[in-house]
This record gives sequence, structure tokens and C-alpha cells, in this order.
Amino acid sequence: MLAQQRQDRIVSELRRNGAVRVADLITLLGVSDMTVRRDLEQLAADGVARKVHGGAVLTGQVAYEPGFAAKSLLAPAVKQAIAARAAEMISPGAAIGLSAGTTTWAMAPHLASIPGLTVVTNSTTVADAITELDTGNNVSVILTGGVRTPSAALVGPIADRTIASMHVDRLFLGVHGMDQRAGFTTPNLAEATTNRAFVDSAREVVVLADSSKWGIVGLADIAPLDRADTLVTDDGLGDAARRVLADSTGSLVTVTAGE
Repeated sequence: MLAQQRQDRIVSELRRNGAVRVADLITLLGVSDMTVRRDLEQLAADGVARKVHGGAVLTGQVAYEPGFAAKSLLAPAVKQAIAARAAEMISPGAAIGLSAGTTTWAMAPHLASIPGLTVVTNSTTVADAITELDTGNNVSVILTGGVRTPSAALVGPIADRTIASMHVDRLFLGVHGMDQRAGFTTPNLAEATTNRAFVDSAREVVVLADSSKWGIVGLADIAPLDRADTLVTDDGLGDAARRVLADSTGSLVTVTAGE
């Protein structure tokens, strides 16, 4: 298969799923890891794709929002490491908020065994995962209700009012992008409003964002960088980004995939 044919196939996968993984493309195309990475570099240079840890996402404007399934394919090991570290911050009997997202979803296996935990979430996938794993009935899950977005988030007036009526010890917030000027953002206007309600309800805000989110700006603001009491990310951040985030957030915690 010629390079152009491979790249056309990759673009087709990107348009269908919103994201691709290097491992999957190796199998699909029958070529080496190095060949796939060269193709992704070319597509990135052409402005068609943006490389992320372990794959690539379709290049979009600030309002582009990949679906939950597409986002779950990206950097799973990194997200698992971030989720595991975040879960260590939770004590038995706490009340926490979990926004929608694939990294907060990855926290579910760690939460199901924490005694007396109450989880307020606007994510159908997070609620389902905790409920399925919690065989000992350790955790109470409060699902906000609302209108479902492509990222499996429940948003809108019902979700906003439910969240605004509650108070949580810590919010674990997933974001689409983080940027020095724009702060934490999302492509979805309604989801931004719901996430801001979550931020206002929390005594402490913990943002979960892998390093590929740095420099990404979504359509709608959630909060400035300094609103994060803690940011949990991975060691793929560049030195400049690390300095900005260390100065802007209350505490910068970095993990390594596989920890």
C-alpha cells in the first residue's frame, strides 16, 4: 500500500471515529509502528490530524467535540495513571463530584470500594461503571439528570439546578483543553455551564487532564487555571507548560503511565 493510500485510510478512520490509535493502525494497515508514526506526522503537517499520546485526533475548530467512544481510545494508560493518583485523594465518607469524561470514568474501579462515599455526577458512563463495580453497596451515586451530550454528559437546567443545590468536598473535573490564556475549556456551551456549577459547588477542585490537553482551546470557558486547587497530569508536559501550570494552580501533580 502506497503512503497516500495509507494516509487516506487513516483519514477515513479519523472522520468515522474522531480519533485513532497507533496500535490499531498497525493491525489495520499491516505496517510497522514507525511507518504509522510517519504517516501521522505527515497528516499533522498537513493540518488534518493532531498527534496525541498513542495516536491522533481529527483536527477540528474550537467547537469540535469527539464522542465518548473516540476519546476513550486516546492515551488509556496515561488516563488510568491519572485516575489512580486522583483516587488516592479520597477518604471514606467523603462527598465528591465527578464531571463527565474518560479520565473521571477511569476512576470508577478505584471508587467502588471506598466505604461511605457519595458521588455526585452528570456522567451516565461514570454512574453505570460505579454501580456495576460496587457489589458491596459502599457508594451512593447521585445522577444529576439532564440532556445527554456526545461526551455522555448530562447538561442543561435540570443538571445545573441539581448541582447548585449540593456541596461536595472535592470535585474531580475532566476538561477538553487547558491553555495559559483561555484556562480550562470545553467545546460544548451547555457542558461548560454545568461544569461551572460543579466548580461553584466544591470546596476543592481537582482537574484531571493529560498532557495532550495543553494548548487546546475549546469554545466555552469552564474556569481559569488558578481555580484548580490541584491539577493531576502526566510527565509528557514540556518544561514551559510545566512552569505555567505550577505557577498557576495550587498544586501540580504529575504521574507516569503504568504507575
